[in-house]
Amino acid sequence: MANPARRHPGNAPGPWFVDDSCIDCDASRQCAPDLFADRNGQSVVTRQPATPDEIDQMARAMLICPTGSIGTTGSRPPLDRLFPFELDGDVHVCGFNSPDSFGANSFFARRSGGNLLVDSPRFVSRLVRAVEEMGGLAEILLTHRDDVADAHRWAEHFGARTWIHEVEASAAPFAAGRIHGTEPLVIRPGLTAIPVPGHTRGSVVFHLEDRFLFTGDSLYYSREQGELSAFRSVCWYSWPELTRSLARLESLRFEWVLAGHGDRHRATAEWMQGSLRRLVDRMQKVDAASWDDSW
Repeated sequence: MANPARRHPGNAPGPWFVDDSCIDCDASRQCAPDLFADRNGQSVVTRQPATPDEIDQMARAMLICPTGSIGTTGSRPPLDRLFPFELDGDVHVCGFNSPDSFGANSFFARRSGGNLLVDSPRFVSRLVRAVEEMGGLAEILLTHRDDVADAHRWAEHFGARTWIHEVEASAAPFAAGRIHGTEPLVIRPGLTAIPVPGHTRGSVVFHLEDRFLFTGDSLYYSREQGELSAFRSVCWYSWPELTRSLARLESLRFEWVLAGHGDRHRATAEWMQGSLRRLVDRMQKVDAASWDDSW
């Protein structure tokens, strides 16, 4: 629970606040970009909510926060049925981000061929019940070793088949589905796993129905730049490899980038392809000292 005694001094006056335990995962700012901002590496409330929709945004930010750093000294709003939160086409952001994955986002897709979970939220009863009501889980797709979190508990509870790249299988030994090498793997019609070594050696993106690209920590949308981007400062394996991996995605059609860290974004497939080409060009030309990792 957020501690009012540790309220960040940058918060706007009023009941809603962020305390100084914030780890700057950006999740609150994604939920309510008009109500939160970054102040020296931590989120703060820049404006108190004024409408029912803004109160819902604040409540989602409170539930998604992996460190329980967001709170209110006023009346607590209803928290039921805020997550999973639908983005488009029965694809949802799960909320309840885990501190074990440094607050990475996870996603739920309801599909007639079996529902999908991409990376893992916390295994909490409120979210488990919601997923049960929406038909459970058939498969869990892990983008890389850092964002496994509570995946084993989700897999066991729902009997879901879990997928991870073979070189990172030690992070999810319960995963029966293994992705090999660098060639794309069709998991089911309309769903393809595409290895993208770079952020980690076994990073993978998942391409769903030519519309959704679940990118883990390999690719995200930067609000400040207004473009697709990649985090150079936390590229653990190889920046040149990540550059080559993203270049191989340039012909892919997708309308959504759904990132673990960094913001999600919807645009036309043509804009996405153009922005990805511009990103790869920057990655090839801009040195580390000049690279912009902005949210």
